[in-house]
Amino acid sequence: MKHTPKVVFALVSFFFIAQFTGLLVINHYIDHAKTIETKKIEWQPLPYSLERPEVKNESASFIYITIALLIGTFLVLLLIKFNKPLIWKLWFFATVWLTLSIAFAAFINNIAAAIIALVISALKLYRPNVIIQNMSEVFIYGGLAAIFVPIINLFAAFMLLIVISAYDFIAVYKTKHMIKMAKFQSSSKVFAGLLIPYGKSSMVKDMTPPKSELKKDSEKIDKKSVAVLGGGDIGFTLIFAGVVMKGLMLQETVLTGFLKTLIIPVFVSIALLFLLLKGQQNKFYPAMPVLSLGCFIGYLAVLLI
Repeated sequence: MKHTPKVVFALVSFFFIAQFTGLLVINHYIDHAKTIETKKIEWQPLPYSLERPEVKNESASFIYITIALLIGTFLVLLLIKFNKPLIWKLWFFATVWLTLSIAFAAFINNIAAAIIALVISALKLYRPNVIIQNMSEVFIYGGLAAIFVPIINLFAAFMLLIVISAYDFIAVYKTKHMIKMAKFQSSSKVFAGLLIPYGKSSMVKDMTPPKSELKKDSEKIDKKSVAVLGGGDIGFTLIFAGVVMKGLMLQETVLTGFLKTLIIPVFVSIALLFLLLKGQQNKFYPAMPVLSLGCFIGYLAVLLI
């Protein structure tokens, strides 16, 4: 087992809650009244006069997202090479503020959403703790999915998971730059994803992964360890579930479509649980191949119901 039973349960629970919350956000941005009239999915505009990317061919949208991911990875590696954590922190802050604002605007007034998102983003950057870290992560990926789900069709969603799974495998086991990026985020004290420190000396206020977690696999964990799950593992699986949900909204009532979609996060959470139970401490694993398989099995279950 990669972590203690309580920590595994907490990590899987936070993951499922993030998926559930993200689907609520996506569902809010579907204009159900117009969808019924036009018999095609219609979307509410994003708040703050934001525009979604324009994609003429939704089937090719996974290519654009993959290119954007590669460019982003290259830029982060440049920041690592030239040791520019401040630029990373500013980039991180802007992204968190944007996605949280979009997510919160699904539930409250736009101005209030932006203010609350600003405060949380600042705390996440300058006064990080486990509660702020994980509760913000629950909402961030819903805001991200509200941007991208409308421009992706089911074929692109499948292809995106396949491509990202291959990339994740290569980045962890071959080039190992994913591990380098994790170390950089740790040293910068900002991390995109779920994070739960634990052990004899762990404290709620201490959310920085210990150096022992980032050393070679052969070295033992010190007094404190940390359970982490990258933001991409939450975001890409949520986008897939969101794309499936928008298709179901053309066939089912809003409630039935939402509940059927939840089958996918259930299967993906089970896949995550399997990975954590089978994983070994102090080792990095590419989660996306396993989580993508959970998505595909979950989608098959949706079709069979």
